[in-house]
Amino acid sequence: MALNLFKKKKKDHLSTKQRSLISHFVPKSPISEQYRTIRTNIQFAAADTPIKTIAVTSTAPEEGKSTTAANLAVVFAQQEQRVLLIDADLRKPTNHYTFNASNQYGLTNLLTQQGNLEETVQQTVQPRLELLTCGPIPPNPAELLGSKRMQWLLEQASRVYDVIIIDTPPVLAVTDAQVIGNQVDGTVLVTANNTTKIEDGKKAKELMQHASARVLGVVLNKKDRSKGSYYYYYGNK
Repeated sequence: MALNLFKKKKKDHLSTKQRSLISHFVPKSPISEQYRTIRTNIQFAAADTPIKTIAVTSTAPEEGKSTTAANLAVVFAQQEQRVLLIDADLRKPTNHYTFNASNQYGLTNLLTQQGNLEETVQQTVQPRLELLTCGPIPPNPAELLGSKRMQWLLEQASRVYDVIIIDTPPVLAVTDAQVIGNQVDGTVLVTANNTTKIEDGKKAKELMQHASARVLGVVLNKKDRSKGSYYYYYGNK
């Protein structure tokens, strides 16, 4: 599954926050429709077993993985499902900025047995979507994400939420995405037009597969609308 989201050439009237959560603030926009298409393709990928836990990663920084994760969480919630967005980028978290949320307590607190899920998650502007921010940045992110406590947390969250979206660090930078990819139902890889090298995309996919992660497909981000119309490519080639 590869889809393209479009980057506008001209600035519009939307604020940075509104552009980051365009599926919520401008649900009828063409870009919002693309996020709904990604949602649909993820659901179609589950022929026999529903995909409930989804990791979102990229090959490198600045390719739009966190924006993709946030908007995917929004469009799933708009389908009247109860959704949890987890910021598991324990090195450079951004979701608390996107949702204007506190990052004083979050995932790292739960992974070190401080507090519980119900008291730590935060409501967002989107109904039925709750956010678990990163929390204090730890010195050992990969170890925390690969711990039995993380597995336990995902099991607990799966009993409460219909869909869990997990924002993870870039694949080629650190091993965190591979660690999470091994624990979830599927992973979406975000790439950027004219930025992501083909070799890097292939290497990222191979690394995820070597970690026994199920790569659901690829999102092609930052495609300039002026250079072509919408196009889709399905499959994991």
